[in-house]
Amino acid sequence: MTRPPTAVQRRIIDAAEPVTGRLTGTETQLAALVKRGLAFRHPRPPHDHFLTPAGHRVREAGPPEAAAPAPSAAPAESGGFAARVGGEESAGDGPARAREVHSAWQGLLELRRMTNPGGATDRPCGWERAHLVRAAALALEAAGHRPAGPEAERGGYRVRTTPQPEAVAVHEPDPGALRGCAETLRRAGWQPSEHTDPRTRERYLLASPRKV
Repeated sequence: MTRPPTAVQRRIIDAAEPVTGRLTGTETQLAALVKRGLAFRHPRPPHDHFLTPAGHRVREAGPPEAAAPAPSAAPAESGGFAARVGGEESAGDGPARAREVHSAWQGLLELRRMTNPGGATDRPCGWERAHLVRAAALALEAAGHRPAGPEAERGGYRVRTTPQPEAVAVHEPDPGALRGCAETLRRAGWQPSEHTDPRTRERYLLASPRKV
C-alpha cells in the first residue's frame, strides 16, 4: 500500500466486524478496498467482503494521527469487544456479555471455515496464529471458564505470551480448573501440555495452535 486509505475507506475498515473482519459498504467502495489489497470478496454466496491481513493491520494500527494507547493486559478489538485474558477489570458478567462472547466465538468459527484449507473449523486459522493470546482467551471464555480478576489470589485463568513464537501460557491456580482449560483448548484445536515452573512450582499450560 503506497498511500493511506481515504477517510471513507478508513470508516469502512474501522466498522468491520471485530473478529471476522466482514465489511459493509457499497460495491464501489468495497471494490476499491479489494483493489488496494485491503479486502477480499468471498467466492461463495452471499459473496461478502472481508479484511485481508493488510486490512486488519490498518485497522489495528488506528488513524495515523492517533496517539499510541497505553499497554494493557487485554488489547481491545476494534469495535469494542475483547476476550478476557485475565487480570483486567470485569466488563460485566450478565446476559449481554454472554451474547457478545458467543457471537465472537461463532464469528471465529466462520472465519476458520472461510480461511482454513477445506473449510476446516476444528483447528485455528491464520488470525488466531497472529493473535495467540486473544484467540486462546476467547476459546476459554466462550466455554464458560472464569478469567482472573485484578487480584490474582481469587483464582481464574490468565493467558499470557511466552518466549516461544507459537505458544501461550495459561495460568490457573486450581488444578482441576487448569485441567478443564486444557480440555477446552484441546477441543478448540489447540495442543496444550502441562508444565511446572522450576522457581515457583506452579503448574501451568503451554498451548499452541494445532496445524493438522
